[in-house]
Amino acid sequence: MATQAETRSDPSQGEIFDLLSNQRRRYAIHYCKREDEPVTLGDLAEHVAAWELDKEVDEITSAERKRVYTSLQQTHLPTLERANIIEFDNRTIELTDEAAELEVYLDIVPGDSIPWGVYYLGLTVIGSVVMGGLWLEVIPTETVPELGWATLVFALFAVSAVVHVVQNRRMRLGEIERPP
Repeated sequence: MATQAETRSDPSQGEIFDLLSNQRRRYAIHYCKREDEPVTLGDLAEHVAAWELDKEVDEITSAERKRVYTSLQQTHLPTLERANIIEFDNRTIELTDEAAELEVYLDIVPGDSIPWGVYYLGLTVIGSVVMGGLWLEVIPTETVPELGWATLVFALFAVSAVVHVVQNRRMRLGEIERPP
């Protein structure tokens, strides 16, 4: 007879998107990543309820906590366990090594910013205009030499890449107090 661990399989890309489509499961993963050690179901339920209701943990009522606790215990944690994202023994929850692979699916873009792909496309357009202008000799090279223009375009990409990496690391699940 196969054990539960032997019957688990790595989730497909579609299954991962399905897992992460639920806010409560993302909050659970965020809390577990933030704590970086096994957590109790009670603590997890309190924090998830607080985040969902935009309250402090000490403001959560027992009914609000119980509603989240029951949902996590009966639905969300077993779903994450079947996908081999967590180990759950009805009292404690711990992320598995496979949970680290979720990062690639969690490129979180704040609502008030443009996606990085669009941003880099804009930089590419600016770089192309500058380089085309240099080739067609419509951009003056007396005050700024051609190498200076090329360095400026390169610097724009380099600074943007550094900002992108820093922002992505800061916006990962488990890296900040409240889930993004």
